Amino acid sequence: MGIEEIYNFVQLTDTIATSGQPLEGEFTLIAKSSHKAVINLAMHNSDDAIANEGNIVTTLGMSYFHLPVPFEAPAIEHLKLFFKIMECFKGEKVWAHCAANYRVSAFMYQYLKLLRGISTQEAKSSIFDFWQPDAAWKGIMELSKEEITL
Repeated sequence: MGIEEIYNFVQLTDTIATSGQPLEGEFTLIAKSSHKAVINLAMHNSDDAIANEGNIVTTLGMSYFHLPVPFEAPAIEHLKLFFKIMECFKGEKVWAHCAANYRVSAFMYQYLKLLRGISTQEAKSSIFDFWQPDAAWKGIMELSKEEITL
């Protein structure tokens, strides 16, 4: 089994991979793929959430950040913090996930477009081929760089 088999896996750039919730044993695959950090945007009570995920990830030698983003109410503050975490690992391999790779895809779209200068088309995850963001997520994805000033 490879990392590409993790639920809703998407390799966005050479250093950024995203997915839905990995299974407990799949974090070993992520670590073996030289990822330096795991960012979890899912809520504590999301389907298939792993209670000791932070311990699993750090035991494997990676940094772990849990930034719970309510699916029904994403906020600009969540996005700003996500940007700060991502900037700490600029140039390093990062794995970001949530329950189904929807939250992460929206946040990565903005990060890649606004902070990395990647085109709108290249910044869009293949997740958008089957997930249509609602008004709350469209609002997050339409924020300008000025509105998200760090």
